[in-house]
Amino acid sequence: MTVRLHHPSPARHGLAAVLAITLAAGAAQAQPADSAGAALRLTLSDAVTRAVETSHRLAEARARQQGAEATARVRQAADQPTVTASGGYTRTNHVDVFGIPQPDGSLRVVYPDIPDNYRTRVEAQWPIYTGGRADALERAARAEAGATEQDLRAARADLRLEVVRAYWALVTATEAVRVLEEALARADAHLRDVRSQFDVGLVPPNDVLSVEAQRSREEMQLIEARNQRESSATDLRRLTGLALDAPLVAVENLEAPSAAPAAVNAALIGEALNARPERQALELRIDGAADRTRAAAAGRLPAVAFIGGVDYANPNARIFPRDDTWRRSWDVGVNVSWALWDAGRTKAEMAEAAAAQTAARERLAEFDSLASAEVRQRSLDLDSSHAVVRASADAVRSATEARRVVTERFNVGVATSTDVLDAQLALLQAELDRTRALAGVRLAEARLERALGRP
Repeated sequence: MTVRLHHPSPARHGLAAVLAITLAAGAAQAQPADSAGAALRLTLSDAVTRAVETSHRLAEARARQQGAEATARVRQAADQPTVTASGGYTRTNHVDVFGIPQPDGSLRVVYPDIPDNYRTRVEAQWPIYTGGRADALERAARAEAGATEQDLRAARADLRLEVVRAYWALVTATEAVRVLEEALARADAHLRDVRSQFDVGLVPPNDVLSVEAQRSREEMQLIEARNQRESSATDLRRLTGLALDAPLVAVENLEAPSAAPAAVNAALIGEALNARPERQALELRIDGAADRTRAAAAGRLPAVAFIGGVDYANPNARIFPRDDTWRRSWDVGVNVSWALWDAGRTKAEMAEAAAAQTAARERLAEFDSLASAEVRQRSLDLDSSHAVVRASADAVRSATEARRVVTERFNVGVATSTDVLDAQLALLQAELDRTRALAGVRLAEARLERALGRP
């Protein structure tokens, strides 16, 4: 595409060359996407679904949740019986054989020389009483697992908001390109009319140059809008796991009706506080910190465990006299342990867990304050966005009518070319403002849904 200027100058030739090269480069970049096949038509729900399925951020959060659940299972197994098997071989130095002479003259060997010692053992242990430590640690681990699940929900909600923002940015940029293309078409038509009037001597040369300059500015705006559209599409491809050069079309419409937000009241704020996964995660972590405090306090109490095992060894040290044969033995018992002095370890653990609980409570109180304010702010933003849309629609209607009147007056010779340019510029600005206002409504809706904790 080239820009044809009346009464060209070297500067205008340079501007035309720059615009032509830029548009040609844009067309060359678009060709591989066209040759790759039909563009993917993506709805907003499809974009969110693809993002959830392919997000590395969510994959990391899911892995952390799985790790927390595995830790909870470890804590659960801590108060269950365990069975272990062990074995070993020991080589000892030679010793003098010790025995007792018998009446018949033989020697009853009591301690033989057996340098090769083999031992196997199967042992079972079962904690009977831990002062509540095992149960408290299990509850704390399950609370953390629940908190990481809520972290995953929060990450999913943040990702959804990011996808919504990128999606409507692409739709907005696409609509801006359409508006600028229509404005450029109007500029071309007006330029032809002005040139025709110049050819018959009805307008001076500067009117033609003004129209040409305005058209060039609108063409440059169109190039920038197309670049912005491609940048928004690249961001959306990244979020949805598509190839960065995959052809993509956002099919949602900015004109679709949207519901006005409900009035902000205590019930709406209460809904937000109850539904926000971040708050639920904080509550679970507070409970987990309390359980860790109880688990640390249990360190002051005795622990009782059942223990039993079977030994199969050669020689078996529990059987007298020793002999070079495989013998079996067993034992059953109860072990009691009580830390009478631990240099303040238990007290420090209790202080650490109590401090973590206090920190989580303060963070929860701060979150409640921020969330309540956020709901009010997002609701006000949505109300303002709806008002801006109504005002911008009125501005577009007024600018359209003004342009029509000025164009008719110009055609009959009672308006100047400058009047037409001003009217076209006002219409272009009004249409772009309306496009941004419609996108603002969509983003305000998404931010309010996120503030309310709705899926």
